[in-house]
Amino acid sequence: MTQIKNIGLYTSGGDSPGMNAAIRAVVRSAIYYGIEVTGIRRGYEGMIKGDLFPMDRKSVSNIIQRGGTILKTARSEQFRTPEGRKQAYEQLKKHNVDALVAIGGDGTFRGAKAFSEEFDIPVIGLPGTIDNDLCGTDFTIGYDTAINTVIDAVDKIRDTAESHDRLFIVEVMGRDSGLIALRTGIAAGAETILIPESPTDINAVFDKLEKGRKDKSSKIIMLAENGEAGDAFEIGRQIKEKFPNYDTRVSVLGHIQRGGRPSCMDRVLASRVGVAAVEALIAGHRNEMIGLIHNEIAYTPFEHATKHIAEINPDFLKIVEILAI
Repeated sequence: MTQIKNIGLYTSGGDSPGMNAAIRAVVRSAIYYGIEVTGIRRGYEGMIKGDLFPMDRKSVSNIIQRGGTILKTARSEQFRTPEGRKQAYEQLKKHNVDALVAIGGDGTFRGAKAFSEEFDIPVIGLPGTIDNDLCGTDFTIGYDTAINTVIDAVDKIRDTAESHDRLFIVEVMGRDSGLIALRTGIAAGAETILIPESPTDINAVFDKLEKGRKDKSSKIIMLAENGEAGDAFEIGRQIKEKFPNYDTRVSVLGHIQRGGRPSCMDRVLASRVGVAAVEALIAGHRNEMIGLIHNEIAYTPFEHATKHIAEINPDFLKIVEILAI
């Protein structure tokens, strides 16, 4: 058991729905165990600048349903330097912070690991990213809300596609991971899904469109951003060139996927890992991410909780192939 007296809490990197639920869970769990909480605004940048303040149970009232993060978030180039990290540590000492809970993704945890090793301060991470691209958890905070936001948007797009006999190329987030595109593509009944984990053969896409049912009044192609074959506009240009008779349109969903009220699943996930983070610090854990694997709390060292650039489950791709006929 470790005597933790004051936990510094911050969000870093891209925001995701459910971060506020996680903030609430950490603050109230700490209070339950008799530990103070210091909020850090704007992540590592706020840590360096001393933008720290005490948090109590009232400061997290009525936030569980809100998207975004009340602690704000920002990227910090200065924190990448030893001088910047030293400034951050001095601010933590000034506010008597002796442990940290970081809510974010891969970059957040890399920074947390370096900081903890330099200044011997325990840090626990919570997986806050819509991309679901971290090892050590079945789902990340914000992923479920994001995919439901995409599905809602694509269902609306399908309505207008049906009305005008159009082909829509829908681009979703997932810079290094195609999990949003893959899962929502299956759920939306997409004809084709293009993701970075599976090499894109544009001729195969042409072939599928050529051999597809001619009586289908709408077609949807789901595309993860930054794919090797180009963005949605480039794919659209090639399709228009090959099939000039198709009424081809492009829709880039963009940051709408990050916002909105978190789903029930994200609120419960955030609450569970938030409580577990405080209990982990009390038990002496450090430099680990708290996740859920097979619905059980799991602890993954930061160096292993990195972005997974791996093969997608082939069963998912087979499902797309079967159901697109």
